[in-house]
Amino acid sequence: MIDVVTCFPGAPAGLREDSAVFHVSDYQGRVGRTRLLRELRARGHTAIGMLCSAEPIMTKWKWWLAGRLPGKVFAINENCDWFWVDRARWRLIVRFGLFRAGLSGGDAVGSLGRFLAFPFVLLYLLAFAAWIHARRLVRIVFRREAHG
Repeated sequence: MIDVVTCFPGAPAGLREDSAVFHVSDYQGRVGRTRLLRELRARGHTAIGMLCSAEPIMTKWKWWLAGRLPGKVFAINENCDWFWVDRARWRLIVRFGLFRAGLSGGDAVGSLGRFLAFPFVLLYLLAFAAWIHARRLVRIVFRREAHG
């Protein structure tokens, strides 16, 4: 039996008769999430497959369910490569995370540079905006005094 938790309407083509489709839109709020968890636990799954494509679709739902359901979790990427998510494969999981974050290969230097430069660029932009607004305020105040 294969069950699917999805945000898309309808059921995937080729899904077996004894399978169920759980739409996250039907389980909103704390009460809904608790109901979804209870329904999935009642189905007695021993393995949980999590599709980890490059799109951040349902990321919070996937990791929330992976952390709460009792089955063993395996991650599947867009190339249909897969691995078990457990402590024994922590190096593979770190490599996978670094690749997804753009911190591996040739992009690593550029991504790391942008990450390190961000606070300084933000500080510069905030200081510039404060300077411009202060100059404008000073002009308004002196213009009122000059006109009377």
